[in-house]
Amino acid sequence: MIPVTVMVTGKGTVSHRIKGRFGPGNPSSFSSVFRPVIVWNMTYACNLRCIHCYINAGEKGGGELSYEESLDLIDQIAEVSSPLLILSGGEPLLRRDFIKIAEYAADKGLRLALSTNGVLITRDVANILKSIGFMYIGVSIDSPSPSWHDMFRGVEGSFDKAMEGIHNSIDVGLPTGIRYTITRYNVYDASKILDLAVENGIMRVTFYHLTAAGRAQEMNRDWYLTPEQYRWFMDLLIKSAKEYSDILEIETTLSPFDGIYIADKIAENEEEFWTLMDVVKAQGGCGRKIISIYPDGTVYPCQFVDFFVLGNIRESRLRDILSPDHPALEYFSNTESYLREGKCHACPFNHICKGGDRIRAYYLGGSIYADDPQCHIDVEEIYKRWAL
Repeated sequence: MIPVTVMVTGKGTVSHRIKGRFGPGNPSSFSSVFRPVIVWNMTYACNLRCIHCYINAGEKGGGELSYEESLDLIDQIAEVSSPLLILSGGEPLLRRDFIKIAEYAADKGLRLALSTNGVLITRDVANILKSIGFMYIGVSIDSPSPSWHDMFRGVEGSFDKAMEGIHNSIDVGLPTGIRYTITRYNVYDASKILDLAVENGIMRVTFYHLTAAGRAQEMNRDWYLTPEQYRWFMDLLIKSAKEYSDILEIETTLSPFDGIYIADKIAENEEEFWTLMDVVKAQGGCGRKIISIYPDGTVYPCQFVDFFVLGNIRESRLRDILSPDHPALEYFSNTESYLREGKCHACPFNHICKGGDRIRAYYLGGSIYADDPQCHIDVEEIYKRWAL
């Protein structure tokens, strides 16, 4: 996660509320390899049919942890002192025991966030989420155009229902944000989605660069940003972060090199550039500061990495899975040591960026050692400009 607004202005809305104050000169230490943020994908069931769904969610779940297993998992998450538990899916609100599980987690002292398509957040549901103590609600909106969003999410009317869920959440006082998947075909609407957020009292917009997990593997490569689009998009975010810094927080994810681009654009001297680089490095990523637990109990380095299995909580305790000598955790902690070819291997920032998005490298580049094909920055030129 690259905290664009924090890097550009030092300000934050949701991130400072959850993580405490951090920024240039004070990098975040919110989570770590052995004390990670945990995304629990609670179910494979979903009421939408998103064409890029990383978990291949469908109408019905299957193989999910039982209620009793779920409570045990909560105990294990509390045991490893995870700083934040994000409940996700599929659509997590489709689990009939969702409220009981969330209440149990809150009683255990866990900080909770919800990742949802928003369609099921009625006013009553929003009030329940508020009473449980959810710190943040993230709702997927992928276009300011209802028809485009509905096409991308696979169900007509999903935009209107998602916006209704956002309004219900905000009205009861829940910090609420938008998650927007950036593609070649909706990138130029990014400015409109920021305006929509400001107009509706939404506190954060997180832009997800399209990755290649799940159903996204079936999408044509034309969906990914061109170099020109990437630079336009990043320049827009820097400008907008300054404009909206007091009311809206902007972040990106699945492209840690965004932070390098931002630092290069805004730094006024070498010291400032490398101070910003410390912020980027501290954000971590898959298998470094975040892990994911799938509905059947399988533990992955993050919710998008489905080709590295850390373990399964039906077979091992979570504290044992998060072992210092686990080879997959070693790979994601020290990815730069495993990059054997191309631009990422030679990149002077690979100890910071860790080779970009390893999911795109694996599925689009052909191996875990390959380049992330979405990195469109001239790393050699940037390094020459700021080398101490």
